[in-house]
Amino acid sequence: MPRRSSRSKSTILGSIVKWGLVLVLAGVIALSVAVALAYNDLPSFTEMKRSPNGQSVEIKADDGSVLASLGPSYGEWLSYPEIPATMTNAMITVEDRRYWYHPGVDPIGIVRSFVINTSRGNKAQGASTITQQLARNLFLTSSKQYSRKLREAVLALAIERKYSKQDILELYLNRVYFGGGAYGIDAASRKFYGHSARRLRLEEAAIIAGLVKAPSRFSPSADAEAARRRAATVIAVMVDAGRITPEEARAADPALVRFAPQARVAGVRYFTDWVLAELENLTDEAEEPLQVETTLNAQGQAWAEAAIRAEAPKGSQGALVALARDGAVKAMVGGTDYVRSNYNRAMTARRQPGSAFKMFVYAAGLESGITAEDIYDDRPITIGKWSPKNNDGRFAGPVTVRQAFALSINTVAVQVAEQVGFDTVAEMARRFGISTPIDRQPAMALGASVATLFEMTNAYATVGNSGQENAPYAITRIVTGSGRVLFSRAAGDTRQVVAPVIAAQLTQLMQAAVEQGTARAAQIGRPLAGKTGTTSSNKDGWFIGFSSGLTTGVWMGRDDNKAVPGLAGGRAPARAFAQYMARAVGGTPPEPLVTEYASEEMLLEPDAESYGITPDEQQYIDSEPPPEEAPRLDQNWLDETLREPVPPRSQGR
Repeated sequence: MPRRSSRSKSTILGSIVKWGLVLVLAGVIALSVAVALAYNDLPSFTEMKRSPNGQSVEIKADDGSVLASLGPSYGEWLSYPEIPATMTNAMITVEDRRYWYHPGVDPIGIVRSFVINTSRGNKAQGASTITQQLARNLFLTSSKQYSRKLREAVLALAIERKYSKQDILELYLNRVYFGGGAYGIDAASRKFYGHSARRLRLEEAAIIAGLVKAPSRFSPSADAEAARRRAATVIAVMVDAGRITPEEARAADPALVRFAPQARVAGVRYFTDWVLAELENLTDEAEEPLQVETTLNAQGQAWAEAAIRAEAPKGSQGALVALARDGAVKAMVGGTDYVRSNYNRAMTARRQPGSAFKMFVYAAGLESGITAEDIYDDRPITIGKWSPKNNDGRFAGPVTVRQAFALSINTVAVQVAEQVGFDTVAEMARRFGISTPIDRQPAMALGASVATLFEMTNAYATVGNSGQENAPYAITRIVTGSGRVLFSRAAGDTRQVVAPVIAAQLTQLMQAAVEQGTARAAQIGRPLAGKTGTTSSNKDGWFIGFSSGLTTGVWMGRDDNKAVPGLAGGRAPARAFAQYMARAVGGTPPEPLVTEYASEEMLLEPDAESYGITPDEQQYIDSEPPPEEAPRLDQNWLDETLREPVPPRSQGR
């Protein structure tokens, strides 16, 4: 019995070995066939050199001038003999120590990676060779799937059969991505050091070699000290691998490397970044070069950037958006310095608008029948446990709605909001396009909720356009490099948000704010309407206004939401507005503001999509015709009240 059992085990073991050898042989044959097929499909070395990948995009202003050329940047192609040995040694040391010996994949590296990753329970150690990275960069994606890794290995084996080791290194070092849009060592050297890669010193080569694993993390333009620390590690590894001597390592000090000053990317990049995001919604062309024609005015953009830089308080940020009557974006500034921060505060930042939000309060009030000459008592009020106050702690007594708006009196705005209903005010803001959450507590009347500058500016543009909203847009035409038109903008949709009579009355109130109220610093010597906004503790300052068919919104504050001493909507933001607008509309004839209504057409209510009613339910507004001249504010009262024209601090201004 024991002999028979032993013989049976030997037979089973022999079968396993035999079938194992068959499977291995079949695998080798299949791999050989796959490699042979891949080999035949590979282009020649000459073709590989002249076929850079990546799509370029050229974004143009409204006059056809180029705002930005975006896409991959390639330096001079360096042949293998032209590449400094320090560069090849540094790259091989950190990326593929056994490069000169393996056939395209590194079995030792694979086993080592498997052991380390298994012990750590994650994918901390990679095993891709330089050849595999080249295959992935040129022919594949960065997908983590095993099928992609298998194709990568097959291609790497084929590449090693097709090209010499030196050819592969030449391709790799001229095509690998080093961050900042730079592909290849020459483009990286020129970007970071301002000279050709032919002149790379050891410490400079070590910095470039250290970028491959994480171009954005170790890029000198993003974090120079992180790049230097990474280079020191690379040099230490080169010593350990025997690529350089300890004496050479001591002579190469990354701390002494001086980086070329990076071009201060103009603030127009806030706009072009937004355009690129919109581009994805308009075309799926991913190969041909694209020319994108936009609405931005290049000269106006320069004026806008200058205004924000000049007026933003020290340590704070600023943003500006300018919209033409048809919704075209004419200027956009998302911050004071795009290089330091590419966060677009005009489009993305959600900040409390302060009293700039009162426009929605008074719009709801006017729509409910309140008039500019109605009298409200500026007095202490309490709603629940909340008692809003004015800036100086004093109360003016009876004031008109016009006076209350011009001087941004908090207590009157709260009374109006309470009278029409806080939900009604919130719905009015929604009608004007405010998409952020709206707090429906009483403090919302003073701008306690958050909103973006872009949405707030569009809301004010709607008022300036007789209550009709034109959806903002930036791209007018998209053309490929071969001349194929992919997109051409047609006339946009419009939406009547409030009746023209309401828009005219709001314009009257805003004109008073500019001429005799908190926004006098925004005056530009022509008809202008607008509103200031300042949040509690001076954390945010706003001014939004319109004149001669252009609406501009300005915001200033700190990203960390800390107070900015002296910041108020009627100060720095209003001055920046005036500085930009005086130039932007200065070459056009002044246009009168629409502050009166005369025809029956202007008395029509907004359409059903605004009110939620059917067209035959629309009615005329019963209102007395306006006087020939709009009532003026009581100048004696104003002189007394405006001795210190600083809006209230309690919630908003």
